[in-house]
Amino acid sequence: MRGARLKAWLFMAPLVAVNLLVIAGPGLMSVYYSFTDWDGLNSPGLVGFANYIALFGDADFLRALLHNLLWTAFFLVVPMSLGLLGAFLLTRIKRFQLVFRVLYFVPYVIATVVSATIWRQILSPTSGIGPALSDLGIPWLKDVNFLGDGDIALGTVAFVNNWQWWGFLVVIFLASMQSIEPSLYEAARMDGANTWREFWHITLPAIRPTFMFLSLMTVIWSFLVFDYIYILTQGGPAGSTDVLSTVMYRMAFEQQQAGYASAIGVILALISAATVGGYLYLRRRLKWEM
Repeated sequence: MRGARLKAWLFMAPLVAVNLLVIAGPGLMSVYYSFTDWDGLNSPGLVGFANYIALFGDADFLRALLHNLLWTAFFLVVPMSLGLLGAFLLTRIKRFQLVFRVLYFVPYVIATVVSATIWRQILSPTSGIGPALSDLGIPWLKDVNFLGDGDIALGTVAFVNNWQWWGFLVVIFLASMQSIEPSLYEAARMDGANTWREFWHITLPAIRPTFMFLSLMTVIWSFLVFDYIYILTQGGPAGSTDVLSTVMYRMAFEQQQAGYASAIGVILALISAATVGGYLYLRRRLKWEM
């Protein structure tokens, strides 16, 4: 038994070493730098909790945090609902199901830079969808600047990201739904249950582990969102699409405030840790299966 455990640890040792090197090491360094005034080049000087105190008095940080919360709420509702609906509808069709699965999944496998660049052209105020639709009889769209109007820019970027993301959820939910015992639906139909009751009383309880896991990951990923926002708007106009990651990037690489950026990174890590901790607590308290 001891020999088997030793072999297992020997096989795991390289993986553990790599994780310590590329995750734990930089993570601990970020915590240290968050208590300094490091500019990314010169020797850091300790400033205690000054960076953290400054964060919660920083209007840019608080606005970015609010945008992250709005982004999280959007992605917990819209893509999850679309994914559930799409997967459930696919379980009801017998022909061309594979074709639909591929079509839904294609946006997810397209490189973010490619899809964001395409959407930037589509949403261009001079040559995009607005001017094209105005020529077809919808004149009010001619003056709409989807990415340049601070009132709609964040929603526009969220829409673009959702276009890529919800198809992935469809495929995952569909795989989970296809593992449900068909006899449960047959029994429900014999009792006179309609499609909605089948979905609510059979499908949702059966896929709850998958649903809760994807909800957890959605919260974490929503606070780490960066790519689509940076490519499409760089956080503009006037900070209307800023999130914590874009503020952190700007502080670290444009304003040379690496210590301050490290504090934002630590806050992001704490939010993720709190999310996972809350999920594990509820899972234990409510006896969720996983």
